[in-house]
Amino acid sequence: MSRFVRSKLLVQKYGGSSVATPEHIRNVADRIIACQAEARHMVVAVSAMGKTTDQLIGMANQVSRHPAGREMDQLLACGETIAVSLLSLALQDRGVPAVSLTAAQCGIRTDGSFNKARIANVETGRLVHELESGRVVIVAGFQGVTSDHEVTTLGRGGGDITGAALAAALQAPVCEICTDVDGVYTADPNAVEGARMVPELSYEEAIELAASGAKVLHPRAAEICMQYDVPIHVRSTFHRRQGTWIRGGVMENAAVVGITSDKKIAKVTLLEVRDEPGLAAAIFRDLAREDVNVRLIIQAAPSHDRNRITFVTDNDQVDRIEELARTWRKKKIVGEVQVDLDVAKIAIVGSRIASTPGLAARMFTALAKVGVNIDCISTSEMKVSCVITRSDLDNAVRAVHGEFFGTARPAAPRATTPTRRPSTSRPARKVAAKPATTASKRRSAR
Repeated sequence: MSRFVRSKLLVQKYGGSSVATPEHIRNVADRIIACQAEARHMVVAVSAMGKTTDQLIGMANQVSRHPAGREMDQLLACGETIAVSLLSLALQDRGVPAVSLTAAQCGIRTDGSFNKARIANVETGRLVHELESGRVVIVAGFQGVTSDHEVTTLGRGGGDITGAALAAALQAPVCEICTDVDGVYTADPNAVEGARMVPELSYEEAIELAASGAKVLHPRAAEICMQYDVPIHVRSTFHRRQGTWIRGGVMENAAVVGITSDKKIAKVTLLEVRDEPGLAAAIFRDLAREDVNVRLIIQAAPSHDRNRITFVTDNDQVDRIEELARTWRKKKIVGEVQVDLDVAKIAIVGSRIASTPGLAARMFTALAKVGVNIDCISTSEMKVSCVITRSDLDNAVRAVHGEFFGTARPAAPRATTPTRRPSTSRPARKVAAKPATTASKRRSAR
């Protein structure tokens, strides 16, 4: 057995598009072998192949009206288990010692929240043993296991979270997120021809971009790496060129770093809400109890002892809201609940956005020039978001991107301060995660 040296460890995560077919899996195996020239030890988190998770969800919907809970996690975890076994077999066929491990086998412990579990800690004993035995360790992403041995899943995109948690627990020098694009872009390169790759981001910028709709990285993965000071390298599976580095020490500049968009939202308007203390609290307690994630809230000034409350949420939570609406109407808390699915969200993200005069005005002006009307606005220190009509989104993204980035030019690297690297002399530690559509007509829930 060889001694485990953390400075020689590389943690990688491969997404579903990277392992979508047996040919893709063979190519990933070859890439891992190439990476071994630089890394003595390798831990690789892998997502389910291609659209496997969607197919499993589709089958669940064919046999159950509301598939969820423990049995759903038992089902969905199968996708990653298949992928890691195939990748391990591909490596072994090339003469590389490799072992595939489920979350239970490598000690990824979570809380008991089925379908949306959070990692409590990672037990590194088995991982270190396999690494010292000279094996490439292939870990099933997206999975966890509770203290009483129940299988859980981390939510969509949870493979990124697994990779980040493994890198943090093992104190890796870097966590590589290998995907089907070259890095993080200023906008979706499939929608904006002039989008360009950003060479470097702060953790905070990456979290805000991911939370606002950028698909390259899960925000919880960035939160874990920020907490444990593990740099992230988002790069392509299909070549070895540099991608986007996400780390601490990026100098704070007042700048827009990206344009994000999200079509999977719904705007909910509560009409004729009684203007009484405590009613708004009761409404949002009900939403929280049903795990409805609220992103933006606007309350109009009361008129004739009645309020109007508008909020934005994920469009897959509409059924829960409509069930609550019946209760609110029965209790005469609200008069009517309108759900609008013909909406989308566009945001500018960066550092010191809200406190820098003129940035919001430039965004609004760019939207006005292409005839896009703004429905709702939300701001934070790192973001300005607008809710608009869904059919206007593509034009809006191109217009706002053109305002802030113009034609495609290479983005200049920003000044950085030295990034602290994990010491190779510290013992391994447990890591805990921070308690971090087509257009349709407006409809009323009665």
